[in-house]
Amino acid sequence: MASTAKQDCLNDLRMRIMTLDMAPGSDLDEATLVSQYGISRTPLREVLQRLAGAGLIETQDNRGAKVASMDLEVLRTFFQTAPMVYANIARLAAENRTGAQLDDLKEVQQRFVRADASNAAMLNHRFHEIIGEMARNPYLMASLTRMLVDHARLSQTFYRPASPAESMLVVKAREQHDAMISALEAREGALMIDLTLQHWDLSKDRMERFVRPDPLPLDVISLKENRNAV
Repeated sequence: MASTAKQDCLNDLRMRIMTLDMAPGSDLDEATLVSQYGISRTPLREVLQRLAGAGLIETQDNRGAKVASMDLEVLRTFFQTAPMVYANIARLAAENRTGAQLDDLKEVQQRFVRADASNAAMLNHRFHEIIGEMARNPYLMASLTRMLVDHARLSQTFYRPASPAESMLVVKAREQHDAMISALEAREGALMIDLTLQHWDLSKDRMERFVRPDPLPLDVISLKENRNAV
């Protein structure tokens, strides 16, 4: 039972962090978590160590743990690194994928197409995780796993479109997934790279809403325009 409780705690905290139910940078209070999940401090600390190893939380000596931050430096590094890793993963996946992995990818894609906003980001996460597994490269997979954490958090805005134009971007993302599956089936490495970079470009601009979610309100704009008024 204790093992099950610990695994449930791990799975739930992972989901809460990646869906932004727990905000980046927020503190994790051990006493509160022990009470919420009904486990003792020792298994909880094991859970926190695993989450830290996956890049989901940060631990500091004598300061406890907190949800991994997404400050300017983190975001800048993410946007610089992601397309390089994704492109190399894509090429290797086309070369090394197995039929069983393709079947798994197609099954996830079917669920992704039917998903609502609350589930789409996590199914997209799993879609790209499977492509990473196809690549069979432990070095790139380690980087991909870490980046997919932040990609899932950033893409929460992408899968909650606020206009018809944004809804069409989600439709386009689904179509690109289908095209990737076809490229993987045909082992077309160059095409897979191209599709992956197109897919990255599609979501990249919308991810900015995580940092700048809304325009300034009119009263703030008015204050800025008249800041030198006497």
